[in-house]
Amino acid sequence: MTVARLRALGVREGDRVLATARNTPPYLLIWLALTAMGAVAVYVNPASAPAELAGLTRQTRPRLTVGDDLAEQLAGDWTAPVDAELAVEAGPDDLATLIPTSGTTGRSKLVMQTHRAYALAGEGFPYWMKLTAEDRLMTSLPLFHINAPAYSVLGSLACGAGLILLERFSASGFLEAARRHGATEFNAIGAMLEILMRRPEHPDDADTPLRLCYTGPAPARERQLEIERRFGLRVVVGYALSESPYGLIWPHGSRPFGTLGTVRQHPALGTINHARIKDGELLLRNPVITPGYWEMPEETAQVITEDGWLRTGDLVTVDDEGVYTFVSRRKEVLRRRGENLSPLEVEEVLTAHPAVLECAVIGVPSELSEEEIKAFVVPANGPLDFADLHAWATAHLAPFKVPRYWQTVEALPRTPTARVAKHLLSRDPGDYDAENP
Repeated sequence: MTVARLRALGVREGDRVLATARNTPPYLLIWLALTAMGAVAVYVNPASAPAELAGLTRQTRPRLTVGDDLAEQLAGDWTAPVDAELAVEAGPDDLATLIPTSGTTGRSKLVMQTHRAYALAGEGFPYWMKLTAEDRLMTSLPLFHINAPAYSVLGSLACGAGLILLERFSASGFLEAARRHGATEFNAIGAMLEILMRRPEHPDDADTPLRLCYTGPAPARERQLEIERRFGLRVVVGYALSESPYGLIWPHGSRPFGTLGTVRQHPALGTINHARIKDGELLLRNPVITPGYWEMPEETAQVITEDGWLRTGDLVTVDDEGVYTFVSRRKEVLRRRGENLSPLEVEEVLTAHPAVLECAVIGVPSELSEEEIKAFVVPANGPLDFADLHAWATAHLAPFKVPRYWQTVEALPRTPTARVAKHLLSRDPGDYDAENP
C-alpha cells in the first residue's frame, strides 16, 4: 500500500516529498497518499532542467524525491484504495502542498497551500459547474499546478463523478479521448481552445459526450460562440490563481461574455469570498488564500496585506452587477508616450486581422524613454505584410498603442499550462520597424 511504502522510506507527517510529476495514475495516487498521511507534496514539472531541480531541492529540503521508477514502485497496484488506516488527522490549515510558480535556477516562489484550500475548492467546483455523479471530468492540465488537483481530482471526488487523467494535452487526439472515455466536462486554460480550433474542422467535432468546458481567460464573445457551436458544448469562464482557488466565475445561467464573472462562493458555507479593487488591482479575501510563499516573508508581505487581502497583480474593472472584467497584468502594463496601455487590447485587435493566427505584444527598450511596442505574430497562412498589419492597427488603435516593431514567429513560446511565456520573447527590434520601413 502506498502510504505504508512511503512510511517505510521514512516519510512522516509534515515532511516534504518532491516529485517530478507526470499525469499518470501512480503520481496521482502518491499525491492522495501524501495528503492522507499529512505530508507535503512538492510536485514539479518533469521537464525541469537539472539546475532548476537542484534549486527546488535546496529550497524545500525534501525527505524523499520521487521519479518515474520510484513512483511505479510506491504506487504498486494503483487500482487499490489508499490505505486509510495509516492516514493521520491533518488540520484544515496544515500545509498540503508547495506549488512552484516559476522555474528558475535561483529561488522559485513556492505557494503554500492548505488542506482547507483543496477541500473547499473540491466542494465548490461541482457547484459552480453544475456537475453531478453522472459526469466524467477530463483533464490534461498538470498535477504540478493547482487546477487539476483542486478542481478536476477533488471536484470529481466531491460529487462522485468519474475522473479522466490525460498524460498530456494533444489537440489531435483530444476529441477522440473524450469519446473513448465518455468525458462530459474538461478544463482548459491558456491557448488550449484556440489550439483545438486550429485543427481542420470535421462534421463530427460536436459528436462527443462533452457538454461543459471551464476556462480562463474569456475568449471574445463571437469566438466563444464559434467554439461552442463547433464542439457542441457550453463554455464557463472563471478566474483563480495558485494563491487562491476561490476567485471569480460566471454565475449560473448568466453569459457575461468577455468577463471574469462574479465572486464565487461555497455551496454550503455561503459568502466566504470577497473582492475589491484598489488602484485598479483586484484584491481577494477568503479562507483559502495561501499562507504565503515558502520561506519568503518579504515576498509574502508584498502580496498579502496586514488585514488578509490578497493582491492578485491583475488589473480589472467591475460594473454595477458585480461582474469583473480583466484589463491587464499589473507587471505587463506598458508605458509609452506618457500613457499606460494593456498588451491584451492590442493583441485582440491584431488577432482580428485575417492574416494573424495569434500574437503576443511586449514592451521593448526605447532609445528615448519609457517603452516601444513590439508585436510577435504567428501567420495564419503565408508571409505577413507588416505594412498592412501596421495600417490595420493604426485604423483600430490610438497612436500610442500601435506597435512600432514587428516580428514573424512560427509559434509562441508557452509554459506547461499553455500560457504565452512572454519573458522568452526577444527584446531586439525584430523584422520590421514601422518608423524606418
